Order: sequence, then structure tokens, then C-alpha cells
Amino acid sequence: METRLEHILTHACKAEMIAHLTGHQDDFEEAIRLAIADKQPYSWRAAWLLWSCMEKNDPRIRTHIRTIIDVIPSKRDGHQRELLKILQQMEISEEDEGYLFDFCVTIWEKIHNRPSVRWLAFNTIVSIAKRYPHLFNEIYFLTEDHYLDTLSPGIKNSIDRMIREFSE
Repeated sequence: METRLEHILTHACKAEMIAHLTGHQDDFEEAIRLAIADKQPYSWRAAWLLWSCMEKNDPRIRTHIRTIIDVIPSKRDGHQRELLKILQQMEISEEDEGYLFDFCVTIWEKIHNRPSVRWLAFNTIVSIAKRYPHLFNEIYFLTEDHYLDTLSPGIKNSIDRMIREFSE
């Protein structure tokens, strides 16, 4: 049987979804469980909604960071993107950053993934590497032409800009 939140996720517009989750804090935990689950069409939508309703470094998500990182590889492109967007708003431990960095490199290297998820994975890689400058050589390697060929000119420019800022 469909829960109240599941019904909202499939029958409401975004503003109504945000209003519901904001007004029903008891559904926030269910949204997290759905976001890390594989219960489509709800899981991707729950992750998408969480990003819109969470605070920076949201304490309600803090205990789920490692689980979110662990499930990213098993999700499809769009779902991965939404989970990465959530993680970018969180403070992540060094150990978990290592796992996240590795998963993002794997996403980035899959040149046939959607450009939007690859861009977000690369953005996450650069964000982590800013705290660990010794990773610059690995990032430089990840910008070889065969990784960039399937991207749009706009995304390529964005990546060039990230690299320039990183190396300054």
C-alpha cells in the first residue's frame, strides 16, 4: 500500500511536495529511507525532494551519510546525481570522503553516463581535492581528452574553469 509521502511524490507538484515535507517532519525520515532504497518511482523523487528541503549539513541526514555513499554505485544516473547533490551539502568525514572520491571517479570515468551526473561527480572530486592538494595529479589525469569528448562545450568550459581555480 502506498504511504502518504509516496502518494505526494507521485501526485503533487514540487511546491506541494516541499510544503508537505516541511509541514510533516515525521515524513522526513521516510524520505531518507526512500532516497537510499530502490523503490521506484519513489526513490529518485525522494532524493530530489530531500535536496530541496534540507539544511546545509542537516543533522537529520548526518547519520545516513555512509549509507548514501554506499548506495550510489547501485543507482541509475539521475538518482546518483540527486544523492550527490545531497552529499555536497553535508560535512563528510575523511574516511567517507575517500569512499565518495572513489565512487565519483568511477562515475566520471563512465563516459557514456549522463553528462549532468558526470559533471556533478567531477565537481565533488574537485571539492574533495581542494582539501587534499596531493590529489591534483589524479584530477589532471581525469581531464584527458577521452573523458571530455562526450561532454557539451558548456560542461567542458565549466570543468576547465574548475581546473584553473584548483591550480591557482
